[in-house]
Amino acid sequence: MPAAIILAFTTLALLAGSAIAYVIGASAILTFIAAGRESFMAVLPQRLFSQLDSFAFLAMPLFIFAGDLMNRGGLASALIDFCMSFLGRLKGGLGHVNVATSVFFAGVSGSAVSDAAALGNSLVPEMRRRGYSLDYAAAITGASSIIGPIIPPSSILIFYGALMETNVTTLFAAGIVPGLLLAAMLMAMNAFYAWRDDHPGGKGAEVPRFFPSLIRALPAMLLPIIILGGTLFGFMTPAEAAAVAVIAALVIGVGYGKLGWRDIGASLERTGVMLGGLFIILCAISTFSYLAALLQWPQAIQAVIEGWGLGPIQYLMLINVIFLCAGMVMDVKAAVALFAPIFVPVALAMGVDPVHLGIVICFNITIGLLSPPLGGVLLILATTVKMDYWRLMRATFPFFLAEVVLLIVLTYMPDLTLALPRALGLAQ
Repeated sequence: MPAAIILAFTTLALLAGSAIAYVIGASAILTFIAAGRESFMAVLPQRLFSQLDSFAFLAMPLFIFAGDLMNRGGLASALIDFCMSFLGRLKGGLGHVNVATSVFFAGVSGSAVSDAAALGNSLVPEMRRRGYSLDYAAAITGASSIIGPIIPPSSILIFYGALMETNVTTLFAAGIVPGLLLAAMLMAMNAFYAWRDDHPGGKGAEVPRFFPSLIRALPAMLLPIIILGGTLFGFMTPAEAAAVAVIAALVIGVGYGKLGWRDIGASLERTGVMLGGLFIILCAISTFSYLAALLQWPQAIQAVIEGWGLGPIQYLMLINVIFLCAGMVMDVKAAVALFAPIFVPVALAMGVDPVHLGIVICFNITIGLLSPPLGGVLLILATTVKMDYWRLMRATFPFFLAEVVLLIVLTYMPDLTLALPRALGLAQ
């Protein structure tokens, strides 16, 4: 009976629009009381602070700050012009430019929502001006923005690594190939749609000159190389690389002439707000994770899985279903923090590689940004391009299905994820 009451309270609070951190925290406290474990709540303050006391978390605010500075400092327009200079004359060229810009942008911001907002403001209007439908322009922009959190530096990979004690540098290396595979798949789909629907583009298309656009975009393009090279080859920790990214973002933004003191202040304010919300969620999730460990929920799940006779791959597919469903209604980091401590230990006990598991989970939950009813990318794009949400959802659905197929491929073929970390000596 108490369990049913707590479940009903949680459901009603979520439907009423209560902040998920408060709902999770309150539900966890009520469960402590219902389970007769009130005395264990005395150590909760220490648990909350220890959850946040992670060196890997130092990189996250700095990368968020750097990405926001780049977004305000004219990075997107420089990258778009450069990609246009060598892809714009292809059939459906602006669709290819959209994907390629997301690849370059991913190496700086690591955020799907920032990518979607930047390209939604700049590239979608340009695609509309050149004859693309609003549905397709918004759909390819939303689909390509998912590249952002997969190709490092990525805040979700940092978050997962700190939460599950998985090496962040190895996760960075493991995310490169899946991110590039996603970009290649989206370019192939764009080429098909360009042929089928006779999209604009071709030899006569007007494009920027190559070398001037290259020179302007070069500082932004070098930054991901410096960050990744420094972290993957051991010259910098992720936190040090994030500090370098902030300095470079400031220099590049001022150099482009689009970054002033007011922009820097607004970027600091936005970073602080995002971190405050994130840490509140982390504290609530830490309470829930402590309760799950206390009541031995992972051990209970493992017993059930053994009873079902599932192997590692079958269990990974079950995890995919759970995280895909969670990503449809929850914030990405909240879903990872809530479910990873419960389901990941079971997978590790079954012999699943922790790095491969981290990439599968992060790729999976990121796809949730493109799925209804609360996909973050869909919400920001619908607002940015002034488009009906459900119309946008229908337009992006083929891309969403394709990304789910790629997720299944990555799940069944761990060597795709682990090849680069192994080549660099970061993984067995």
